[in-house]
Amino acid sequence: MGTERGPARKAANGEDSIYWDASKNRYIGAISLGYTAAGKRNRPKVSGTTKTEVRRKLRELKKELEAGAKAPANYTVKQAVEDWLVQGLKGKASTSIDTYLSLATTHIYAELGTVKLRQLEADDVDEWLDGRAKVLASTSLRLVLSILRRSISHAQRRGKAVRNVADVVEAPEGKPGRPSKSLSLEQGEAVLRAKEGSWIHAYVVLSLLVGTRPEETRPLTWSHVHTGSTGGRKPHVDVWRSVRNHGDTKTQKSRRSLAMPRQVAVVMDAYRARQQAEVKAVGGEWLRDGLVFPTDDGQLRTALNVRRNFRALLKEAGFGQPADWTTRELRTSFVSLLSDHGLSIEVIARIVGHSGSSTTERVYRKQLRPVIAEGAEAMDEIFGGTGSRAPAPPETP
Repeated sequence: MGTERGPARKAANGEDSIYWDASKNRYIGAISLGYTAAGKRNRPKVSGTTKTEVRRKLRELKKELEAGAKAPANYTVKQAVEDWLVQGLKGKASTSIDTYLSLATTHIYAELGTVKLRQLEADDVDEWLDGRAKVLASTSLRLVLSILRRSISHAQRRGKAVRNVADVVEAPEGKPGRPSKSLSLEQGEAVLRAKEGSWIHAYVVLSLLVGTRPEETRPLTWSHVHTGSTGGRKPHVDVWRSVRNHGDTKTQKSRRSLAMPRQVAVVMDAYRARQQAEVKAVGGEWLRDGLVFPTDDGQLRTALNVRRNFRALLKEAGFGQPADWTTRELRTSFVSLLSDHGLSIEVIARIVGHSGSSTTERVYRKQLRPVIAEGAEAMDEIFGGTGSRAPAPPETP
């Protein structure tokens, strides 16, 4: 598709113009409405892959404009985002809302927050995104644009906005993200020996040898940890934790039970016994549905708290740059070690809870190796007893 020239003359007020934007690889349609009170050209825009699509969108835009803008004159971008955060995220986990709020505060409010929503133009959003591309990775850039789009859509549904200019723009490429990495076998063995007897040691053992997600591990309760063999079932952990307040898991395969290697069952048994003794010593009551990895006052640990403790463990394990690692890379290492051991990508995908092997391959491409064996047995073979000097777990009564 060749580049087409824009109109030879400036469009008069209310007149349409359609032109090809090579940078976006799309046709752009605009209506010239003169100038705003601030002296800026007022040109509402739409976009599409064909001129026919753009003409249709321009007709729809004109109808909206003819119907009259219902948006309050002083309703700002910040107010729209704040309303969406309060009203548009019902049922979402507080951690997700906190993430959106943090991104909005840092990257939307500072640049666009005071702009009146009815005066916001696609060019404003493009300019804002270009500035953010210097400090944000591509994924984060797409997320902040999504927050803006969803906030304006929410305002539209409530009669506070006529059009969503954020739908016209595309997020540019951001700065290169930090590539994830994996522990080598030697590093894994050192990590499994560090800070033995502490909660972070148990956390790392479970994460590395079972492959649970950080958002599954932090809120895990003892009722979902089964260290004994019962009813013919091996020791296992139920990772059914929902990232949504209404109880559904992220995907159907997020709701899964994973067998625990013998050494994980041993470590978790010993850790639970220490936790029970500590609770009893202060006159408290240990609860079966209590958190496995709580803070000192029994609350859910934040991701930041876990990350700090994980890096302290890495320092004890002899890592020169512990700040270069994140807890999510324990899961990356789990995939890498299983793949090196010969487990097929299909089996790994099932264990880590992906909807298909294509997701596993895309996310963990650098960690995967060509093929063939199943999770818990493989980890027992890989680490061959590292950290498993305690006796085998007892039968569950």
